[in-house]
Amino acid sequence: MSTEAVVEFLGNVPLLQRLPSSSFKRIAELVNFKHFEKGDYIVRGGEVGDGIYFVWEGEAEVSGSVHAEEEKGIEYQLKRYDYFGHVNLTSVHVADVIALTKLTCLFLPHEHCTLLQSKSIWSKDKTLETCAPVESILHLEPIELNIFQGITLPDAPKFGKVYGGQLVGQALAAASKTVDSLKIVHSLHSYYLKAGNFNTPIIYQVNRLRDGRNFATRRVDAMQRGNIIFTLLASFQREEEGFDHQEASMPSMPDPDGLLSVDEIGESRPTGPPLPLSNRKKVGATKIVTWPIEIKFCAPSTNPNLKKSDPSLRYWFRAKGKPSDDQALHRCVVAFASDMIATGVSLIPHPRKGSLSLSHSMWFHRHLRADDWLLLAIVSPTTCDSRCFLSGQIFNRKGELVVSLTQEVLLKMASPPYPSADSKL
Repeated sequence: MSTEAVVEFLGNVPLLQRLPSSSFKRIAELVNFKHFEKGDYIVRGGEVGDGIYFVWEGEAEVSGSVHAEEEKGIEYQLKRYDYFGHVNLTSVHVADVIALTKLTCLFLPHEHCTLLQSKSIWSKDKTLETCAPVESILHLEPIELNIFQGITLPDAPKFGKVYGGQLVGQALAAASKTVDSLKIVHSLHSYYLKAGNFNTPIIYQVNRLRDGRNFATRRVDAMQRGNIIFTLLASFQREEEGFDHQEASMPSMPDPDGLLSVDEIGESRPTGPPLPLSNRKKVGATKIVTWPIEIKFCAPSTNPNLKKSDPSLRYWFRAKGKPSDDQALHRCVVAFASDMIATGVSLIPHPRKGSLSLSHSMWFHRHLRADDWLLLAIVSPTTCDSRCFLSGQIFNRKGELVVSLTQEVLLKMASPPYPSADSKL
């Protein structure tokens, strides 16, 4: 059996949804196939455990447990993706496990069971203190199958409410952890329903809408205090060779190495096109110094075609630090970053208004690295009925279009943030 097939299988085992993708690949190299006939004992109660068994094909029964019903003697049945056993040699099996049919199991010996433990969902070795800042924000705690908890860290971006990009990034992270690591997100569509309270944990409930060989679909509801504040629909695809073309051209922009970052600029306003006062505060050093994303704007003189009132913006961005080498994580990072300043573009022609995100969609075209410089070019072609439409493209330094995105924001007079239990509208 190919390593790729084993990795795909392991990605569907509930126990393993907390593991980084690198652990799946390593486990796939170490497991052994064990075959049993109907009626065979896989393990016996009272015997010392020697590792973990994952049911690949067939069914088994757990029998003889002290907790089993006396009249039946069977506690429960095991099917594909179920698991049993112990990770060390000091524990003993409390029941017999017997094959009900011809049975095939993947067996991970106890000496390798440390791979089942991980310090975060993105890295086996990094802790939240040693990983990249944005990676710690996108870390989720698995609560039970298909349910994760995220929090807003003290240094995470916030403007009176949970930052919208955090909701997109964390919801996408939750969806990604329920899909086998051979499938990567290629598109997402999301809606902001209520303002999030950054002092309250966020529960992400994942609904597995479809699991096909090449595609998988997930819906994620983000909840606080029983209220759904955000919902996301994401589609994942198994990579395959196919057609390739690109008509879009990367807009003219100085190389990021020759530009000052917003952190370096300090209190002075960004050197990009004029932004409304409310957005300047967002990108000023007093606000962004703790942001996990580094940003570099282009001076107006290098964009002669841009007028002060043009609702458009170009800037380079990348993650600070070194995120773990997981393509799913890097796409979550870009989703997180895509909402940072883009909504401010809607305010350029309407400086006396405030903005609230209504919806957010993204299409991931090519592999990317969030810790390499990426160029976001975003424009607002129209605003009507207080709703502003934004369209953006993200390019890597080679000029390849890696992401397309659209967003709709609500323009309104600036007002205090709504509590999380109230609608934003």
